[in-house]
Amino acid sequence: MSSEIPPEFWQGVNQFNQRNFYACHDTLELLWMEASQAEKNFYQGVLQISVALYHLTNHNWRGAAILLGEGISRLRHYQPTYFSINVEQLIDDSAAILSQLQAAGPEKVADVAAELFAPVGQPSKLPLIVQV
Repeated sequence: MSSEIPPEFWQGVNQFNQRNFYACHDTLELLWMEASQAEKNFYQGVLQISVALYHLTNHNWRGAAILLGEGISRLRHYQPTYFSINVEQLIDDSAAILSQLQAAGPEKVADVAAELFAPVGQPSKLPLIVQV
């Protein structure tokens, strides 16, 4: 891991936590392309979870399920924390959504999305990227 966390990473974290999942993808993709291999895999894992949640907003069950699984898999190597992020919590929260999606199936993806995406200002069941 490099000694300094790029400010763009924190911009991506803020975008993720504000549910701006596609903007988070764009921000972290720029870091991902220039990163060392260890950091590249971390960024890609967060990117994949972000894009999975974006797919979920569009009721794309397949895209959400595949990318959640891939993002979780990539991030497992960075537990419990990396870049002062609680990776373990992000994985647990994302895995819970993946399980919910798998149990509901493609025909109920809209129901899962409606449950997860509470209106802004109300408690949400979406994962957050939490700093430790």
